[in-house]
Amino acid sequence: MISKYLRSLIDRYKRNKKTFILFTILHIMVILTAIRCLVTHNYESFATCLLVLLLFLLPALIEDRLKLTIPPLFQAIIFAFIFAAEILGEVDHYYTKIPGWDTILHTLNGFLFAAVGFSTIYLLNRGSKDFKLSPMYLAMVAFCFSMTIGVIWEFFECAMDLFLNKDMQKDFIVQTVNSVTLDPDNSGDLIHVNDITETVIHTASGETTVIKGGYLDIGILDTMKDLLVNLIGAVVFSTFGFIALKTSKSNKVVENLMIRPDDGDEEPDEVEETEEDEEAEEAEPDDEPDDE
Repeated sequence: MISKYLRSLIDRYKRNKKTFILFTILHIMVILTAIRCLVTHNYESFATCLLVLLLFLLPALIEDRLKLTIPPLFQAIIFAFIFAAEILGEVDHYYTKIPGWDTILHTLNGFLFAAVGFSTIYLLNRGSKDFKLSPMYLAMVAFCFSMTIGVIWEFFECAMDLFLNKDMQKDFIVQTVNSVTLDPDNSGDLIHVNDITETVIHTASGETTVIKGGYLDIGILDTMKDLLVNLIGAVVFSTFGFIALKTSKSNKVVENLMIRPDDGDEEPDEVEETEEDEEAEEAEPDDEPDDE
């Protein structure tokens, strides 16, 4: 029963050849990574690989359950995003090896979720004849939806760091601290500490940790940076969506990322062939007089 259902989900991917090729390549790479993790006894990363394989089925599951059509380009970006975030970022440690990796993914995240927010309003109001939303309103909803998802994700990262001792909110080393907490009189005076070259941390157990180069900022700058680039991604897609609706012109970026109702199970190639057949049938009567 489960295998039959999984095959039906995979069949949905086969509707677009390019997307299915990417889906297959990434699947193979994840499986090879999972095998490597087992050989090296890295069971946490192995579990991450299994999670990625399940996440790869999510777009088809959403299409099947909600009777929607997710554009092939959108699906391809989702697959690439999951692979880049979980396999390259977490398993292969690209977050620490490649500067800006996290920034790129958060920017893309803002862009994608703006598209999801835009599509959601479109789907909820597609059947309304008397209630029409302005392009600016749709763009604002898309932007706010994307930023809300970004904030919720930062809450999740903070919770993982606090309760499971993770480091999802990456730390920065800074050379300046401005704080009223350092005021010995508790009078609210701002204390400035500049040109910090080293920080020494002493624990109750007698251990000492030395931080070279400055003071260790715990997550706040990473969170603000993530929200800023999320905002940039959200603004970019919201702008595309606004222009497309305002000018009533088709926009390839918006069209290729718009989730729409499922109009049927016909493949695009089959539809094109049908249209060509209809044109041929219409042309046949005009040719009959010439044959006579």
